Amino acid sequence: MYRKLGFRGDHRRMMLRNIVTSLLREERIETTEQRAKELKRLADKMISLGKRGDLHARRQALAFLLDESVVKKLFDEIAPKYTERSGGYTRVLKLGNRRGDGASIVLVELV
Repeated sequence: MYRKLGFRGDHRRMMLRNIVTSLLREERIETTEQRAKELKRLADKMISLGKRGDLHARRQALAFLLDESVVKKLFDEIAPKYTERSGGYTRVLKLGNRRGDGASIVLVELV
């Protein structure tokens, strides 16, 4: 089951697509803990697509990610680093609470 994160379905899907694209572009990102848990699932799926490396996987990644240069980076740079790893491509480190609303902030990075 997935988390609703306080958004309508279309807004939530776009926010998650955006945050996964940002993670793969920057290789580390700060976000809330609940968003990070959803982000981890989707980022691991994208890296698994990159490891497959065929045309269908590239088209699936292009359909999900928002930037073609990130898809190129995923298939050419990121996925080859994880060829012998069978999962767990992201690391979540807790940083503390956000000052304004007390939300738990984490750092998500590629291992």
